[in-house]
Amino acid sequence: MKKNLGYFSSLTVLTDRQVDNFNDERALLKGLASHDPHAIELIYRQNYGVIEGFIIKNNGFAEDARDVFQEAMVILFEKAQSDSFELNCLIKTYLFSVSRRIWLKRVQKNKKTYLPEMDILEETIPVEEDLETHLKRNEDLDLMEAAMNKIGEPCKSLLEAFYLQKKSMPEIADQFGYTNADNAKTQKYKCLNRLKKIFFSQYKTEE
Repeated sequence: MKKNLGYFSSLTVLTDRQVDNFNDERALLKGLASHDPHAIELIYRQNYGVIEGFIIKNNGFAEDARDVFQEAMVILFEKAQSDSFELNCLIKTYLFSVSRRIWLKRVQKNKKTYLPEMDILEETIPVEEDLETHLKRNEDLDLMEAAMNKIGEPCKSLLEAFYLQKKSMPEIADQFGYTNADNAKTQKYKCLNRLKKIFFSQYKTEE
């Protein structure tokens, strides 16, 4: 259910014209928001090396760097899709700041050594609020996925058909054997209420 930009497995060689198309930071963000593979790859090529170097020099490995950069890209992607979002710094500054905070949290959690002098090599900005929002959203998605797995059939398949597969009520009625679309809609309403109860009961437990 979580977003994955998937750029590590499909890098290509960008032409000069493709690079020129994204010479403006706003154009690059717009391309990212629309899943433009060239924009995603250019952001990767311009920023990944610095972040990988930072993480490796602070008790991390290349695999850690890929995971952290992927998560930072998802956070930037989520922000870029918001109409109200305005990036007040360079993309490289934002990505480094987010990646740094993600890695610091992991270092603290695993009680590893962190080298503070590495901070001075790159400019950073406060991104704690963005990171917390992203983590909270992921936690909610995990809880919703767990609730979907607990709801049972036919509710699980019915809700997936409506919300994920975007099927109409007549199509759902035909698929699940309801006499008409209104009956299917009533069942969907009951299933949704049941899902909400499971979700919020888990939410309280997590708190």
